[in-house]
Amino acid sequence: MTYDEALAFWYGRINYEVRSAGPLDLKLERMRALLRRLGDPQDRLRLVHVTGTKGKGSTCAMLESVLRTACYRVGLFTSPHLAHIEERMQVDRVPISRAELAGCMEEVAPAVRAMEGDPRLPSPTFFEIGTALGFLHFVRRRCDIALIEVGLGGRFDSTNVCQPLVSVITNIGPDHMAQLGTTLEAIAFQKAGIIKRRVPVVSGVTQDGPRAVIRQVAAELSAPIWEVGVKPHAPTAPFKSEERHAAEGVGVGATPSGLLGAHQRANAVVAAAVLDRLREAGMHLPAAAVARGLAAVKWPARVEVVGERPTTILDTAHNVPSAEALVATLREAFPNAGTKRVVFAVSSDKQFAEILRVLATYFDHFYFTKYSNNPRGVPTEALATALATVAPGKPFTLHATAPRAWDAAVSAVTDTDLLCVTGSVFLAGELRPLMAS
Repeated sequence: MTYDEALAFWYGRINYEVRSAGPLDLKLERMRALLRRLGDPQDRLRLVHVTGTKGKGSTCAMLESVLRTACYRVGLFTSPHLAHIEERMQVDRVPISRAELAGCMEEVAPAVRAMEGDPRLPSPTFFEIGTALGFLHFVRRRCDIALIEVGLGGRFDSTNVCQPLVSVITNIGPDHMAQLGTTLEAIAFQKAGIIKRRVPVVSGVTQDGPRAVIRQVAAELSAPIWEVGVKPHAPTAPFKSEERHAAEGVGVGATPSGLLGAHQRANAVVAAAVLDRLREAGMHLPAAAVARGLAAVKWPARVEVVGERPTTILDTAHNVPSAEALVATLREAFPNAGTKRVVFAVSSDKQFAEILRVLATYFDHFYFTKYSNNPRGVPTEALATALATVAPGKPFTLHATAPRAWDAAVSAVTDTDLLCVTGSVFLAGELRPLMAS
């Protein structure tokens, strides 16, 4: 199988990143059946499984950097990708090569075709095939440990077939509500679905209702839980809460360089607690390696500064909590910015009116557009209507394509302004090469 044949086969399957999944689409039977045909590669890996409404990718990046600094071979599975699909599965931050992808697909494709001929099981989806490819690649590369980011929710996400060393829940917020539920408690229940019996849990969730849900699930599964960023409470097994506003347990007290914002400091605290659990599991993680790893961590398109004069930011905020974090970070990091402009596009399953309400408290002018690499984008006219409702009088312009919106914004800025691209990973992926050039 060639690389082009592998991609054609992969993209020929149902892709819920393009067509939104319904609640009944989220099941694990297909994933388990596919992996059984491949010899259950996930069972041959040491894993950390990470979910959360925001911050799970950044937390994985921090853990990867530290573990690699400590001389482990580290697999990293994340989604979606920015520019190239190979970014989804990396070993020591090197994406899978085209030859490796084709080689793994040669093994996965026959298993998928066999399932497609079985009327008892629906066909594996795009994301399920990607998950299988990731597990298989990490086994072939003999990774010492793999960091697996949940795609959607947790309980019925295709990654939730593994037995991790640690389960991680970064935070809870409103997102994917059509699939996960309309309350934070319902969303927390779906995220808590990654908790396994007697497997340690690290939680950065601070809201009382969601935290209670996660505690209850952990208690039912006898899973010891470490809560970070909340005040300690009276010891009650199996809870082991810690108030850690800096990762003093591993000798780290500052935000990882290259990752701006208080939310990244919170993610670093979660990562530090995970590293403590990995130490308890027998991994050698010196404090010096932790400090160097966090200092070196990079994670593209997360309040990424791609230019100065004007300050130019690439971000992927696509829900209310991430929009709030973006605005807070920009206020803190760039207090003297002049006119603040934003190129914005978002998918139709997001709370885009509420996202715009948050962004409108900071940005002076909106450049609304759509991305070309996914049909789920909200029409620019709908974005304009939403902005007029939540922030009457806020200036905006409409642009048929993302590059046109970018060109219009660039032509309007001065050296003292701030220009940001945000709203979607798909928008960031489309504009990042243009911004870099």
